[in-house]
Amino acid sequence: MPNLAPDFAYVYWRDDYELQPIDDAYAQAKSVTAGFTLVSVEDLKRVITDHARTLRVFRLLIGFTSQEFAAATALVTDSGKPMGTARVRAMEQGVSPTESAALACARVIDGTMTGQLFGPSPIGDMRPKTHKPDTLHGWQTVRHYATEGVPLPVLLHQRHYGGAFRQLLDATSAKRGDVLEDAVEEVFDHHLIERVRTGGHNQEEIAKRFGITVRPAPDFVIFDESGSLRAMLECKAANDGGTARDKASRFRALRQEATRLGGVPLFAVLAGLGWTRTADALGPVIRDTDGRTFTVPTLMEMMQVFPFSSIVV
Repeated sequence: MPNLAPDFAYVYWRDDYELQPIDDAYAQAKSVTAGFTLVSVEDLKRVITDHARTLRVFRLLIGFTSQEFAAATALVTDSGKPMGTARVRAMEQGVSPTESAALACARVIDGTMTGQLFGPSPIGDMRPKTHKPDTLHGWQTVRHYATEGVPLPVLLHQRHYGGAFRQLLDATSAKRGDVLEDAVEEVFDHHLIERVRTGGHNQEEIAKRFGITVRPAPDFVIFDESGSLRAMLECKAANDGGTARDKASRFRALRQEATRLGGVPLFAVLAGLGWTRTADALGPVIRDTDGRTFTVPTLMEMMQVFPFSSIVV
């Protein structure tokens, strides 16, 4: 329990989330639209054609992710086919668009900002994404904020419901999920432990080679020099107690599989304050692993536990 440290105070960074590129694109968008006054479909088409990087500014104004913006283009083209997300991102990096792509982008921005593309929600309690302070009255409030600046309470309000790093956390979720597995693999590398790190690409291989039928397979399958299955290991991070409780059920399924395979040792490597919820989260994991439950700071101690103690180099 003392080794379950929080990771919510940190985020993985990406260079494309730096302020300067947004600042540069915003200054350009504001300049070429005369302070967001020249914003007709034709104006927007011209701006995006001549200054592709400004697309990111307009996309962020209407509150869409790259994927959402790309999907929305299907609603404004004659073919009904969406623009690829990769093309949207390329344009935001400065790649000049075709005339049809620039027009589709302009139509999405205009239709969303004016409320013509996405009408009232079919579900009464839902609001459009443009129902936020800087776009509440369309381009009028955009111009107001561009001139007067965004009040700090508005910025804090956005953090209240969106989180200052929400998009970044979502974008790097896979990388955050790899942290525990990377730490385990580093220890295995140091001690020359034979294993397979599983993923979507090798589920069939795992089933055929080791007879493991549970899907998905555990994060690590450990074997010896003869190729015999020696242990299974699963990594789970959770900063919320409810999430930890839900993830604990995974170990029950793995325990059943380990028993079916002749009592193969099952290991858990946990992280996050969610596992301090002991009664229905941490407790069941310790039970299902027969106590073989570790954290990143105690990974080296895991090497002293059977079967690692007999195969470690």
